[in-house]
Amino acid sequence: MSRTRKLRALAAILLGTLLGSAAGFLRSQPPTTPAQAPKVLTGQGALGDWTTDEPGLRHRVTLADLPPPFVTKSVDNGPRVVKRPANAWPRAPQGFRVEEFQTGLSNPRLIRTAPNGDLFVAESRPGRVRVLRAKEGAGVAEVNEVFAAGLDRPFGIAFYPLGPDPRWVYVAETGRVVRFPYQNGDLKARGRLEVIVPDIPGGGLLRGGGHWTRDVAFSNDGKRMFVSVGSHSNVAEEPLLSEERRADILQYDPEGKSFRVYASGLRNAVGIAVHPETGQVWASVNERDGLGDDLVPDYITRVKEGGFYGWPWFYLGPHQDPRHAGAHPELKDKVVVPDVLLQSHSASLEMAFYTGRSFPSEYHGNAFAAEHGSWNRKRRTGYKVIRLPVKDGTPTGEYEDFLTGFVLSDESVFGRPVGVAVGKDGSLFVSDDGGELIWRVTFGAGGRVATGAERVKNGS
Repeated sequence: MSRTRKLRALAAILLGTLLGSAAGFLRSQPPTTPAQAPKVLTGQGALGDWTTDEPGLRHRVTLADLPPPFVTKSVDNGPRVVKRPANAWPRAPQGFRVEEFQTGLSNPRLIRTAPNGDLFVAESRPGRVRVLRAKEGAGVAEVNEVFAAGLDRPFGIAFYPLGPDPRWVYVAETGRVVRFPYQNGDLKARGRLEVIVPDIPGGGLLRGGGHWTRDVAFSNDGKRMFVSVGSHSNVAEEPLLSEERRADILQYDPEGKSFRVYASGLRNAVGIAVHPETGQVWASVNERDGLGDDLVPDYITRVKEGGFYGWPWFYLGPHQDPRHAGAHPELKDKVVVPDVLLQSHSASLEMAFYTGRSFPSEYHGNAFAAEHGSWNRKRRTGYKVIRLPVKDGTPTGEYEDFLTGFVLSDESVFGRPVGVAVGKDGSLFVSDDGGELIWRVTFGAGGRVATGAERVKNGS
């Protein structure tokens, strides 16, 4: 072989090696999507209803968009939950796929992922915590076991200490926080429950009030335990109902000692989460009912330590609730305005930060939240999962429809999202207590996407 031919062959080998290395590097990176400015609804358009929901569509609700109280009549417009029709399916943005991960559950509510990848599910009404397991990347759960039973409306779940080898599973019942000894891979509680906080204000199943869910989360350094407790009433209309230590986020140490109120005036912080990088406490909050279709917006916010968020006398800053006209003027200028306002009465429940790597890179560090759906609104809102863009730990003020299509008509729905959790493989799991199942959302492969006919059927 001539010298020239030898040099050309060597160059081809080197080029092939470089290209192969580059391809391997690209395969190891989070997938990306083409840069495209999202459509953002503002003003009255941002308030919308289910007919305007669309994966990828963004909403920006501001204080300037709020109407005066009682502009519209307060209504009781609960949904009729029906079995999912064969031609209906949840809809996600282009490139994402949705599949049924586990069906046949009973009142699946909050879900959290264990460090080993198992999915822990609170079945609140039956009083159970269930464990679901699948091989990494599998679309269907292969193991389904009851971890603990005999609980009183369990909701919040947390693993402690933080990191790869927790020793305890904490469960927030409606009136107390308990924990079970745990090792990675346990499908059954390996010991009796231990009561950590015995006296959380509990109970309540009233329409528009009487909040019973309790969430639990730990600070990143593991020294503080946060417990969310919703109000007993809509807006404290009945002075005989005790609101002591309610409408708050409470703080303890991991042993249930060192009690203090971390933040107050949060009508119902159903879901709480600690940002994995900044360490800030975030909350997904249900606001009050009875002031009309577009009051008061629910919200997701970073929670300021010692902050007061207005309930029951004020909302979203210095706006006085007319049912408490003139009350506590000294608090008016102390009310914290939340970061991200949502469509009113959406019933924002569990939230989670996306720490996976299988979604497009712009999703990393964003927050997801489940919107259970309105009952106190003529124009139905919620019944979807939303994404909150977050930059350097700070929310942008907008939110994006991510998983929609659960509403079939003005009267009926086939699903009601409650919980969101990020799987070890980077997929997103969504619990649905309307359909009694858990959905799995992946990017790029596997699962099932809604057909064009189904999108038309679901209002797209």
